[in-house]
Amino acid sequence: MSTAMSPAPPVISPAQKAETLAEALPYIRRFHGKIIVVKYGGNAMSDERLKHSFARDVVLLKLVGMSPVVVHGGGPQIEQLLARVGKKGEFIQGMRVTDAETMDLVEMVLAGQVNKEIVELINHAGGRAVGLTGQDGGLISARKLRMSSKEKPNEHIDIGQVGEIESIDPRVIQTLTASGFIPVIAPIGSGGEGETYNINADVVAGKIAEILKAEKLVLLTNTPGVLDKEGKLLTGLSAREIDELFADGTISGGMLPKISSALDAARGGVNAVHIIDGRVDHALLLEIMTDHGVGTMIRSH
Repeated sequence: MSTAMSPAPPVISPAQKAETLAEALPYIRRFHGKIIVVKYGGNAMSDERLKHSFARDVVLLKLVGMSPVVVHGGGPQIEQLLARVGKKGEFIQGMRVTDAETMDLVEMVLAGQVNKEIVELINHAGGRAVGLTGQDGGLISARKLRMSSKEKPNEHIDIGQVGEIESIDPRVIQTLTASGFIPVIAPIGSGGEGETYNINADVVAGKIAEILKAEKLVLLTNTPGVLDKEGKLLTGLSAREIDELFADGTISGGMLPKISSALDAARGGVNAVHIIDGRVDHALLLEIMTDHGVGTMIRSH
């Protein structure tokens, strides 16, 4: 039996810690009072250490004067519950097919289990988080998503209670952030007849960032960022370069809605959109408060 121990973390002197804090000062000054929308998902949501690291990062951003707004997914948790009840998750063009029974389960997981856990993590780390869905305060009005078939563009695929955003009323978010709270939003929208819709969390985060005129939109993922065909990280991308990556199939599957919403947000006035590696400890702080980013930044031009 091996008795090998993992190496101890490097010892950082008080002077080094002070230097690191001083280096963060220009970023704190530049982004003070600014809204930072964070899409929280992937490994960062399932690894215990990363969960606590994320919560502390969000609280720190709030304490130094920024206004973080968290939008979360819950794919792995939804898959677990579907498996327990004997249902198989199905995806088309990166979107989850959602019948009425699946929608009930999605709502239970997102609005109940996942949302409350994130709120608790942030509160435990010293913040004041409030959980919301798009139904609260009329935040997200949605309609049924009409998805075009790739093979027959004139035909639509019915993927059930999956919604697209009609409008966002940001007043409930603005009221909470102005009162010192951190909103934590589950991506469920309301239809005109009171029906509920499952909306892709990346799309919700992008649209909320746009409506709030956020300084930054940060999407946490399970990849280092946007990769080229050889698997190399592309650190800075323009809208035109992204269109080329769509066209040649470099960006596909679950990355499609992520990059599309990031691009829409960049074109819609969000100053910077970052797709970062949520598997890296304190990825959020590294991206916002240091020169050493940990992902891909998307520019609008």
